[in-house]
Amino acid sequence: MLPEKLKKIDQQLIELLGKRIAILAESQSISLEEQITNFTFSLVQAGVPESMWKNLVTDCTSAVANAFSPPAKTKPRRITLVGGRGMMGHFFQQKFSAAGHYVSILDRTDWEQAESLLKKADLVLVCVPIEHTIEVIHKLAKYLSPTTALADITSIKTPILQTMLEQHSGPVMSLHPMFGPGIKSFLSQKVVVCSGRGDDAFQWLLDLIENDGGKLIMSTPEEHDQMMIAVQAIRNFKTFSLGVFLAEEEINIRRSLDFSSPIFRLEIDIVSRLFTQSAPLVVDIMLATSERREAIGRLASTYNRLAQLIIQNDRDTLIREFKATHSFLAEEMNSAVEESTHIINTLTTLLAARDVEKKQSYFVRKQTAIANQPIAP
Repeated sequence: MLPEKLKKIDQQLIELLGKRIAILAESQSISLEEQITNFTFSLVQAGVPESMWKNLVTDCTSAVANAFSPPAKTKPRRITLVGGRGMMGHFFQQKFSAAGHYVSILDRTDWEQAESLLKKADLVLVCVPIEHTIEVIHKLAKYLSPTTALADITSIKTPILQTMLEQHSGPVMSLHPMFGPGIKSFLSQKVVVCSGRGDDAFQWLLDLIENDGGKLIMSTPEEHDQMMIAVQAIRNFKTFSLGVFLAEEEINIRRSLDFSSPIFRLEIDIVSRLFTQSAPLVVDIMLATSERREAIGRLASTYNRLAQLIIQNDRDTLIREFKATHSFLAEEMNSAVEESTHIINTLTTLLAARDVEKKQSYFVRKQTAIANQPIAP
């Protein structure tokens, strides 16, 4: 139960933050650096950590994007989500319903209702796993009206988009949300858009994503699939491999975190996050195309080559490899350090808060135990 004093202060903080966000939105561009550095002395005087102030200023600035993007006025659409009971389907269902659209779900147990759910739909969004997508498109196409807009959200675009264009005569677009389960809004999330046919029929959908803070990345399906080799397949393999290795080595993860730097902890968080997902989904992303499988093979060869240099104690060659890669990445380094530092500071703040919570919980349990001890006669 929150003490009344704390409730009152929290309410005042919420009101002040609302005013701060509103003023930021009305003002000309104010840099984050200017907002952060103006109050260094005051922060010290008040006993407020600078990292907390940085996070607050950053969060307020990012909130401007949401606070001042009113929903576009659009007529309600009839939307059918095919496979909509999955996590991504559920996400889109919430977004569409909140925007005033009429949403129906067509799942694998509902195909006797396929005609009624598909024929009058303004938009049919395919949200099934990769390995079933083409089969499902073939299955549903016969029920679609020529005016129905058909789209998918899978992580492979070229064959999927081609199949939709071949099977449906109406508007077609292929989308790829570049985020996974747990995301609550489109804010700062990227959605790749591959045009197919009749783009105007999807404008309301693209507006909905942008008005919720999303970033649209226009791409050809071929470029998308090429980029996903690095963005998804190689990354998933790297993370998957590390998780398998940690399990094989029987590393005591919980104990290792007692010794860890924030970077190691983030690495463990990323590995653990991957293994909370559907195993078929993760594996199918790696296996999806021959190009992905070949790239993963080349990555494994690189691992092996570098490991051999380590085994051979070849310090000079390893330093040359490091410097060559440093040159390749140089253009992105400043922003990478800034972003990762922010993530580390945020994580450190969360861990500190958890420590305080644990200590307070321990103190309460101890006091309760003392209070419940029988009084000696």
